[in-house]
Amino acid sequence: MTGETVYPESEAVFNRAGKPVAIIKDRDATLNKGVRLWSDQQVHPVPTIDDIGHTIATSLKAQFEKLNIYKRFTALVSHGAKCLRQTELAFLMPPKLRSKGRFQSIGKLGEWAEKMLHVFAVSGNAEEGSQLAKLRKAFPHFSQSRDFIVRFASTTKIISQVMEILKNNGLDKTTYKQCFELSRKLPRNSKVKKCLQSWLKKHYIIQKNLTALPLPVSSDIIESLFGNFKHIIERSPQADMNRTVLLIPALCGKLTGTTVTQALRQASQADIEGWEKKHIPYTVRKKRHAFFNGGNSQKVGKDNTLKKHFSTA
Repeated sequence: MTGETVYPESEAVFNRAGKPVAIIKDRDATLNKGVRLWSDQQVHPVPTIDDIGHTIATSLKAQFEKLNIYKRFTALVSHGAKCLRQTELAFLMPPKLRSKGRFQSIGKLGEWAEKMLHVFAVSGNAEEGSQLAKLRKAFPHFSQSRDFIVRFASTTKIISQVMEILKNNGLDKTTYKQCFELSRKLPRNSKVKKCLQSWLKKHYIIQKNLTALPLPVSSDIIESLFGNFKHIIERSPQADMNRTVLLIPALCGKLTGTTVTQALRQASQADIEGWEKKHIPYTVRKKRHAFFNGGNSQKVGKDNTLKKHFSTA
């Protein structure tokens, strides 16, 4: 998928659903380009809103990821997590460090680390076999990272407060002032501070030009919707993007017996099959069915039958 392919798809959606007043998006380069290409074709360009969660995550990554002290700290955290897993102290394990989107939930790590500093703030030797002794063994020299942990936790705590305000209340004059004041508490040379203040100024202008109401600045709702959908399809032995995408509307809003009955009456099985053939011509299940029923499983390795059979997929 590229920006050039996102553009016509976006145009088709907006032609059917109506031109949006604004577009909330994450910082994905492909999506950014596709939206920009579409917006450039409009008489009046549509404002784009950068999702606050992804924006902050990007700034946190720029601030900390390349620091040696951060690398040592996360390595220590990972080591300690392995030591505590499936032990009596498993309840003190640090939050899991995700390989993808790590900085979107990094605030939990800062909160955990700050609490653990108090746990380790005990002078002298720990009694052999005690919980403190086991923790010190799992996280050797943890307190030596105190200065970094305090700075790291302070930053993530402020950012968590900002996101809670903006995600729950949107952006308007009141929340702009609240968040800008919070940003002043960040270190003067902080990349997170610079990014946040720049984002606030840019989007406050958008809000004033667009609406008197608070401006939605988070894509959490749509991401949560797809998260629920993924949770459902994972129950299948072959999690596949097929006609089950039609479940998504059913996960929105409040359903009543009347709306469900009406939907079932209006959408026949033939309609669903026709829609699937048009929009989802091939799925993993269909490929598997075609492969085994066509007898091609006996020809794998002998020629290019497998490649030819799925060349249109």
